[in-house]
Amino acid sequence: MPTPHEAEKQNTGPEEADRPPSMSNHDAAPPAAPSRNPCCLCWCCCCSCSWNEERRRAWQASRENKLQPLPSCEVCATPSPEEVQSWAQSFDKLMHSPAGRGVFRAFLRTEYSEENMLFWLACEELKAEANQHMVDEKARLIYEDYVSILSPREVSLDSRVREGINKKMQEPSAHTFDDAQLQIYTLMHRDSYPRFLSSPTYRALLLQGPSQSSSEA
Repeated sequence: MPTPHEAEKQNTGPEEADRPPSMSNHDAAPPAAPSRNPCCLCWCCCCSCSWNEERRRAWQASRENKLQPLPSCEVCATPSPEEVQSWAQSFDKLMHSPAGRGVFRAFLRTEYSEENMLFWLACEELKAEANQHMVDEKARLIYEDYVSILSPREVSLDSRVREGINKKMQEPSAHTFDDAQLQIYTLMHRDSYPRFLSSPTYRALLLQGPSQSSSEA
């Protein structure tokens, strides 16, 4: 006849016998790390996966190297007095002059509206792109940088133009932002350009030319 102790062991089923000892809270296995969501392929500003962020940073670094340095890039060549005077003749002449764009961009920076020139330059760069893959990438970044309401550098566009951009972003092209670029160009022309012509910066350039010419003579 089995003893009480042996009977207790017999009442323990095979499941109980094979069960490992329970772990304390300290020994509990850590929860499994959440699986990384597959990278999204959408163009919208909500896309923030690490893969897109890395590509974004790489392209932005390349773009900023082209656009950011004012003293060594578009203002590297000192404009002639005639060129400086021509900027007052029309906004088109100012914008077609590399030195003029640089000086005007520096002026916009003082008015906290440099994003208008940056957007215009980015659109010009996009229109010169022939590779469709790069067109898709640059169009998405332009949207995120200057059109998205979440961007600190959002430019001022009306609802009609924004709706057009949203539709075109389904299949971006080199001319996706043409209407928006024209609207920002017109805004700079009507709003910032008159103040630029009256600014101390431009007046100093006008006076600088004749004084240099007379000193060289």
